[in-house]
Order: sequence, then C-alpha cells, then structure tokens
Amino acid sequence: MKMFIDIHDAANGTLPTGLTEEQFAAVYEQYALACREEGVTSLRAHAGLGEGRVFCVSLAPDAEAVRRAHERVGLTYDSITEVTDISSFNMLLGAEAA
Repeated sequence: MKMFIDIHDAANGTLPTGLTEEQFAAVYEQYALACREEGVTSLRAHAGLGEGRVFCVSLAPDAEAVRRAHERVGLTYDSITEVTDISSFNMLLGAEAA
C-alpha cells in the first residue's frame, strides 16, 4: 500500500465555507465508508476548519482508488499526492542502523 495526502481548500471551492466540526465529522464518516469500499484505509484527517483547509492521509494501492472514494460521496479536492512518511523518529532509526 502507498500513502497519499489529499487537500481540500475552501478558497479553491473544494471545501464548503464555514464547515463546522459536526458537519465535517459527518462527511468524514461517509468518506471513511467509501474508502473501505474502494480498498483504501483512511488513516486520519488534519482539519483547519477556521482556515478552510483539510488534509486527509490514507493508504491505498494507487491514487485512482483514493479518487474513486472521493467520487462516491461527491467530495472534490485540490490534489491527491503520493507521499513518503519521513519523521524524526524514522530518521533516528536510520541513523542508528548506519
């Protein structure tokens, strides 16, 4: 499985303006179900609703599966990007292994 981040931004029309936490939770619940139906694992979402931005992190076989999950629930997005998880924890493990 590969890791993906998708971005939703109210300034670009891909996230409703003024979305509340409760509304977002309801949408995210529907999206998580659609993910399961498409073989995608939704790991988490980082929401800055006051700024009108949401960043979703998922595991999927490919970006097309993530796109299909969004389409199932009518969610638009700015981009879906395959990413690598790099953290100080990962970097420390690499330093110790060297």
